[in-house]
Amino acid sequence: MKTYGYCRISTGKQNIERQIRNIRDEYPEAMIVEEIYTGTKMEGREKWLKLIKNVREGDRIVFDSVSRMSRDAEEGFTAYEELYHRGIDLVFLKEPHINTSVYKKALESGIEMTGTTVDYILEGVNKYMLALAKEQIKICFEQAEKEVKDLRRRTIEGIETARLNGKQIGRAAGTKIEYESTKQKKREIYKYSSSFNGMLKDKEVIKLLGISRNSYYKYKREIKEEIGWRKCVGKEPIKLS
Repeated sequence: MKTYGYCRISTGKQNIERQIRNIRDEYPEAMIVEEIYTGTKMEGREKWLKLIKNVREGDRIVFDSVSRMSRDAEEGFTAYEELYHRGIDLVFLKEPHINTSVYKKALESGIEMTGTTVDYILEGVNKYMLALAKEQIKICFEQAEKEVKDLRRRTIEGIETARLNGKQIGRAAGTKIEYESTKQKKREIYKYSSSFNGMLKDKEVIKLLGISRNSYYKYKREIKEEIGWRKCVGKEPIKLS
């Protein structure tokens, strides 16, 4: 049996050491898998997808919290069920009540049938206990998803507040785009877009910055090209001021 610790952060500016330390405190033997990925979906998380492909029955995956596995409620619960039925032990340090060992105990600890008419009632109780165990797991993933939505909403509200207070966000209508203003828009896209350092979707960033779709995707493409160039020549990553 192998034990893995899966640690994920959204941006390189965040500190992953806390997750590693928490897992190693409980499971010193854990092989740590580190990943930097922004977004709620599992698609694109290459190290995670490789991990769940390679784990075998009896292996264990440890998370600091359920949000490190998924921040999409439906996708998270589906992955949980699939891994459970493959015989993978899932451990959540901050939500131990949804560890697969607890889930398994709930499934196996049903009330024994008596062979009498009372069994109709007992069967109903067993089904209720199973549904309750599943609901607890779903609630945890739903809470993780809600945290992302709340963060996105607070970001939007913060930008709108700044706009109302007279701070320029994006391009003022009718103004000519100058080189410095273009650089500023790229900084804001890099800061707010979930493709880079932020949590907002493309359409949300476009609306907040007040720019056209064509301009947005042009700037986004140029940012990606600049990031790739900096990696090739060994320069420091883009910094926002």
